Amino acid sequence: MSHNFQRSPGVVNLRLWENAERASNYVAHQIAELIIAQQKIGESAVLGLATGNTPKAVYQELVRLHRHDGLSFANVVSFNLDEYYPILPGDKNSYNYFMHEHLFKHIDIAPENIHIPQGNCATDAVSELCSDYEAKIAGVGGLDLQLLGIGRNGHVGFNEPGSTLDSTTRLVELHPVTRNDAQADFGSLDRVPVQAISMGMATIIQAKRILLLALGERKSEIINKAINGAITPEVPGSMLRHLPHVEYVVDREAGAGVL
Repeated sequence: MSHNFQRSPGVVNLRLWENAERASNYVAHQIAELIIAQQKIGESAVLGLATGNTPKAVYQELVRLHRHDGLSFANVVSFNLDEYYPILPGDKNSYNYFMHEHLFKHIDIAPENIHIPQGNCATDAVSELCSDYEAKIAGVGGLDLQLLGIGRNGHVGFNEPGSTLDSTTRLVELHPVTRNDAQADFGSLDRVPVQAISMGMATIIQAKRILLLALGERKSEIINKAINGAITPEVPGSMLRHLPHVEYVVDREAGAGVL
């Protein structure tokens, strides 16, 4: 069972689910419904996709829908939020590797429709790569739906504390909290990249619909700050809450401090 809450001041769309599985399945089915609706009118479904532990069950359900319910991704164009820099695409800690392992290699998306920031481009090519990424998103009419997680410091994508609403795709410095949270994956802190390429806040909020998914007790403090605290660049996730096309989707543990 889910519950919808309209909160004030401003409009905050909060959908609270009993557990992580139901929250993840809700998000997956929202994505699937968009894909099918676009298929019916002969249009692409342009998805902004996230990585990390939070969306894993979303991708698992989308793969199940493809395998067992016949959901086709032939009309999907995807743009990932971010990628570590520098990192090779085949590195098991790259987001390129993550996306192929958890989603792309299991579905019928066309390889040319997959877009992930290139983590191994030359330093002097990063600026042009970022401009090209923005141009590609604009060239397909913008993002129809953006899936987001939220970091413990409030980051969305790799828009770390201090990111502004006018920021676009760019090279960013990773926050210490972000790098500490990643060190288990990389084996040690000194192996975690200090930079990443990330879509900007302006890029994200131009999506027609945004679903921010937060799961588990470890996200409860930051979700409370994002929804009930000050709207501030120091908590980038808070800057989305006044937008009517943003929905915060949380399980009971993540939402414990909100109500």
